[in-house]
Amino acid sequence: MKGKCFLSLFSCFLPFLLVLLQASTGNGSNDRMKNGEIKLIVRIPMRDGFPQFVNVVWDPSQQKYTASGYCMDVFNAAITYLPFNVSLGVLPVVVESSQVYRTRHANPKQILTEGEVMVGDVTILANRSKVVDFTVPYIASGVKMVVPVKHGRDQNMWTFVKPFSWDLWLSIIIISAFIGLAILIMERNVNALPNQEGSPNQKKLCPATILWFPISQAILPEREVVVKSCSRFVLMVWLLLAFVLMQSYTANLTSILTLDQLRPSFLNLNDIRRGGYYVGYQSGSFVYDVLIDQFKFDPSKLRPYRNIAEYHDALKLGSQNGGVAAIFDEVPYLNIYLQEYGSNYIMSGPEYRNAGFGFVFPLNSNLTDYFSTAILNVIENGIMNEIEEKYFGKNYIGEVSSGEISSETLSLSFHSFFGLFVISGISTLLALLVSERFIWQRLILMAKALTEIMSPIPLFKKKTRTHPIHDSTHGMEA
Repeated sequence: MKGKCFLSLFSCFLPFLLVLLQASTGNGSNDRMKNGEIKLIVRIPMRDGFPQFVNVVWDPSQQKYTASGYCMDVFNAAITYLPFNVSLGVLPVVVESSQVYRTRHANPKQILTEGEVMVGDVTILANRSKVVDFTVPYIASGVKMVVPVKHGRDQNMWTFVKPFSWDLWLSIIIISAFIGLAILIMERNVNALPNQEGSPNQKKLCPATILWFPISQAILPEREVVVKSCSRFVLMVWLLLAFVLMQSYTANLTSILTLDQLRPSFLNLNDIRRGGYYVGYQSGSFVYDVLIDQFKFDPSKLRPYRNIAEYHDALKLGSQNGGVAAIFDEVPYLNIYLQEYGSNYIMSGPEYRNAGFGFVFPLNSNLTDYFSTAILNVIENGIMNEIEEKYFGKNYIGEVSSGEISSETLSLSFHSFFGLFVISGISTLLALLVSERFIWQRLILMAKALTEIMSPIPLFKKKTRTHPIHDSTHGMEA
């Protein structure tokens, strides 16, 4: 009896024991909660170069560290969406080159303990996710390169053909020959007509001028060069097409000859690798491993730099003078660099994609989900846009900067004038059908006659039965 009572009491208290056991296994988050408030130690990596993202300074008046920057503002905004209160204590940490940021030696667990969160420009990577927890990314990222650009105009003896692409030039020749042939067909029976003075007023078109005739009319139009109305209609359509083409050619050629063009010093990675040039990267960044493993660079050709000022100095010197030919870094850092020195540099090359920046918690922390949801609320409510505009201007820092532009001259293609060519071709065909309708009528009559000739003739003619009255009459007369 006593045993049954004990089992019943144990079964009643078992759910409460499980809840207490589960609450005690959350990396100590509930142990740190006092009066409904959780105390968090914010570990901020101290690095030189990009204070726009995170900046830690010692406040002597309050005798504590204060943190500011884009990452810290996003973190503070996310705290306002948590379902509980949080008290923060800032504690900077000096990060060595081989400690956190390189993927081969990434072990943030060595500097991140329970009750702490790392806030800064820390990239979410697969190797790091094995030892720590990341929130959802709050800024997009990726690895690209920045190279110097050359200002000037790329002009040579064939510059005059650049406004149009080769397919457009070929299309102009074809449509010109087609219109010239159509006009020649329609005007073939027109004889020289005498004017009031008795001299010929019209010149019969020669087959040799099929191609030259439309072009000559577009440049130096003559009056009364064609007689038939259909020919004049076709010529009018061609002149409209030629006018649009000439205006477009003039505008594009003017831009090629006058506007300043930006041409990157290196178009792709192969040019840099084959030339044996030096390239730079951010000191302590996982970009070092990307350059070796993904982009296949020789480690001896890699040079580390700490900030955008060193980037600028290295690119100005060039690879032959102790500098580098290109700088490889994540897109957010390169966008900041281009905002400062964008007129002389351009972002180009392939992109090595990654998730972006996120906040770091110890492995299996029950706070990761709360902060991930809070970040999504910050993004969806438009607060993220305000923070980005505060530090980086109106251009979104995660997107490709305006410094990434095409260096090639954009020639007008056939697709740009496809509609005009279709209208011209259909109009010419309709005019040709109307002008030469007697030919089609003759062909139709010939086809009918040929059909009748080729139709089978019956071998035996069926005898028709005569009327009996006619037969009797015929017999009486006989």
